[in-house]
Amino acid sequence: MKTALTEADGALPSSGATGLPPAPFKSQLLKWVGNKQRFAHEIVSFLPQDYGTYFEPFLGAGGVMANLRPHRALGSDSFAPLVEIWQALSATPETLISWYGDRYAAFESGDRIQVYEAIKARYNAAPNGADFLFLCRACYGGVVRFRRKDSYMSTPCGSHPLISPEKFATRVGVWRDRMAGARFACLDYRMAMAQARAGDVIYCDPPYAHSQTILYGAQAFRLEELFATIAACKARGVRVALSIDGTKKSGDVYCNIEIPSGLFERETLVNTGQSMLKRFQMGGQRMETEAVRDRLLLTY
Repeated sequence: MKTALTEADGALPSSGATGLPPAPFKSQLLKWVGNKQRFAHEIVSFLPQDYGTYFEPFLGAGGVMANLRPHRALGSDSFAPLVEIWQALSATPETLISWYGDRYAAFESGDRIQVYEAIKARYNAAPNGADFLFLCRACYGGVVRFRRKDSYMSTPCGSHPLISPEKFATRVGVWRDRMAGARFACLDYRMAMAQARAGDVIYCDPPYAHSQTILYGAQAFRLEELFATIAACKARGVRVALSIDGTKKSGDVYCNIEIPSGLFERETLVNTGQSMLKRFQMGGQRMETEAVRDRLLLTY
């Protein structure tokens, strides 16, 4: 496989006379560890433009889809509270605004930690999108971690200021517009990817085997099963891009991941900056030497 891609390889879409990828869209609707928002435009520059339907089966915070702004798409995830948020954005955005505004008002008018813990307890008793929306914006660093035995969310309250309801409402409007071509469903990635047909494109951003075992669904995820699903997609003419653990420690050490021979045609490295998850695990220390670079693998 190639280790770098250029416009000459046919990977970069043309944008007018400049030949440059579109300007990055950096506004975040959700705070979510591992999200690709800051460099999503770089990933999008490697996606084909002539797709029929765009699929993102590990949707998370939706940064890549929002940067792509697809004309037709299926965004999916196996995490029901998350999908509930995306479905509300599409169908009733005013509901999303109300969810956040009500919890923000309680948070700002009382003891912040007590209010946060009360919302977290209510969520853990009955997981739902309304509480989860607020928790992912208010928790420490967006690191939504879950206990393996019972999926209990345990992340403490963060110390950062929260976005105001007014600014959040504006952001909801912007995001709804960018996701207008998408429908959203709660699906296992295999079920979602099985719907793709020749000419479609899939972007996969699964839990990372070396760093994200505390995140929702990561404990049961098996990378080899995803590779088999990607192979089946490739065989029927679906193009697949996969983000995967790349390099750690300033980009000089490869994660030991075995990639099936012949599955991917090309690869590149995408600089993701410092790891917020690593900072969380290290007690909030700054990680100047812990730069992370993802591998972006392409079946085309």
